Amino acid sequence: MKHRAASRYLVLSIAVTLASVVATAQTRGTPAGKPPASTPDGHPDLQGIWLSNAATPLERPKQLEGRAFLTDEEVAVLKQRYDKLFADGSSDFAGGDSAFLAALGNLDRYKNPGTTENSIGMKERVFDNRTSLVVDPPDGRIPAPTPEGRERQTATGRIRGGANAAGPDNLTSDVRCITFGTPRVGGNYGSGHFGYYQIVQTPSYLVLVTEAIHEARVVPLDGGAHLPSNIKLWNGDSRGRWEGNSLVVDTTNFSSKSFFMGATENLHLVERFTRVAPDRIDYQVTFDDPTTWTKPWTVVIRLRHTDEQMYEFACHEGNHDIMRGILVGARTQEK
Repeated sequence: MKHRAASRYLVLSIAVTLASVVATAQTRGTPAGKPPASTPDGHPDLQGIWLSNAATPLERPKQLEGRAFLTDEEVAVLKQRYDKLFADGSSDFAGGDSAFLAALGNLDRYKNPGTTENSIGMKERVFDNRTSLVVDPPDGRIPAPTPEGRERQTATGRIRGGANAAGPDNLTSDVRCITFGTPRVGGNYGSGHFGYYQIVQTPSYLVLVTEAIHEARVVPLDGGAHLPSNIKLWNGDSRGRWEGNSLVVDTTNFSSKSFFMGATENLHLVERFTRVAPDRIDYQVTFDDPTTWTKPWTVVIRLRHTDEQMYEFACHEGNHDIMRGILVGARTQEK
């Protein structure tokens, strides 16, 4: 069994490496904004490097309750205030601007002075008229958690801060640098909703390589059945199929140690990738876990094509300095 598992891992590693090389060559050979309309097998071409850097908050702020969209004039004013406050990297919030910018949230205050890059390389924010990434429920808010879901969220929040961590196994997978999880919609050190994504596409598989921990998610496109329910994976078991011009990815079989905003092994994801323009993919995700939220909810993230290359975001399991610091802090708090 060990030899068989090692062989599978080697094959997967080679496949991902080759896919990355192919995608890089294709991206470099495609003029910006003019990618092929479809692949040789007739499906929309999703390949390339895509970026999520919208200023739109995940949930609709209370200040904008009842408003799904801003006017064009309001977006222009918001962009002007953002430029004024953050252009030199040293501005403070003014009293009159604070509430306005807080209402849209998710604005990165850590841009490097004199550049359009923030502290870890994300491009300047993109503003649009939407007041939330959440499109369902219509109020733009994540549904209330169940009592069980709220308890998990609270417990994980304490552990994430280092409290109650008896050992490494008590820490979440992202803190341990195992995986940042699937999907990425909640931010990554203030850098946007999940930063850069590289997509490689064949008739049989889709490979999504994320910037965070540079991990690859391999999705079969045969629409086949999921793994048996007793087999659990960190990022679930994903199966893809085409519905018209949209690629639909259905994911189940999450591990009990997986964690997405309180959801664990009962999480069911349905993702839709739809290329709506030469330089944009609408990425829609529906979250369903009756043990975590009182009803399902859906977000739409606009991925924008970029000719930039995706570089390593180094993070590895067993980082002794991080583990030592967290566990020493936990023991200190206990004393």
